[in-house]
Amino acid sequence: MTRNADESRDATPFLLHEITRRQAAARAANALVVLPVGATEQHGPHLPLGTDYLIVEHITREAAREARQWVDVLVAPTLHVGSSHHHLPFGGTISLATERYYGALCDMVESLVESGFRRIFILNGHGGNHEIIQLVARDLALKHPVNLGAASYWDLAREVVAEREPDLHGRFPGHAGVFETSLIMALRPDLVDEPRPHRTEEELARTIIPTDQFRAERHGFWLSIDGYTDSPDLASAELGRRLLGGIVPAVAGALVHFAHLPLVGGETED
Repeated sequence: MTRNADESRDATPFLLHEITRRQAAARAANALVVLPVGATEQHGPHLPLGTDYLIVEHITREAAREARQWVDVLVAPTLHVGSSHHHLPFGGTISLATERYYGALCDMVESLVESGFRRIFILNGHGGNHEIIQLVARDLALKHPVNLGAASYWDLAREVVAEREPDLHGRFPGHAGVFETSLIMALRPDLVDEPRPHRTEEELARTIIPTDQFRAERHGFWLSIDGYTDSPDLASAELGRRLLGGIVPAVAGALVHFAHLPLVGGETED
């Protein structure tokens, strides 16, 4: 990446909801707008229901702060509700069914397109949204002359995390396990309920989500593991800070790379 010479960008507002319609219109044609999406759902007996959106909102905003050294970035308000029907049996979950979540996200993205934005990236923080955001990007790029990107933040940082924290193998990203618990302990320790649950090696073996060549969904799986993976008592705020120290730059780099992709009918502007 070559740093843009325009240093004044550092002082430019980057939260979409904090600028006016006139300012949004002036920046829409050249700015990258990032839409963070999360969920409000159960995260075991120890983490807050807002875990996914708290994490993805923090990562998005911090990555945008880094990325705007090179490109103009705007961060849209975080979508706090996701596709989480698999967590409904536990209570404390607000969910949109797959087709409704797909439709809502399409409406949100098309609103940004209608506002003049030509580079839109959906950054996801909840596993249940992963496939849906990709479909939204694929389908809407067929309808509109814009660049659309979609990814879950952990996929953008997978190599960095594997290099820095190899012990997380098999527990990354998981759900309300060591990974997410460490991130929340670093970001909002006041929201972590103690004591955090512990699992034996035998119990751990039953909570691992296999990464086979095919996708396997088993009815009742989440209830069988009490709604969280691995052993959250092994998490720490220090680990969370180390993870964020690798994740944020990786996401920022991906956003800059996406922003520099040529638009249909022309190259990106400086």
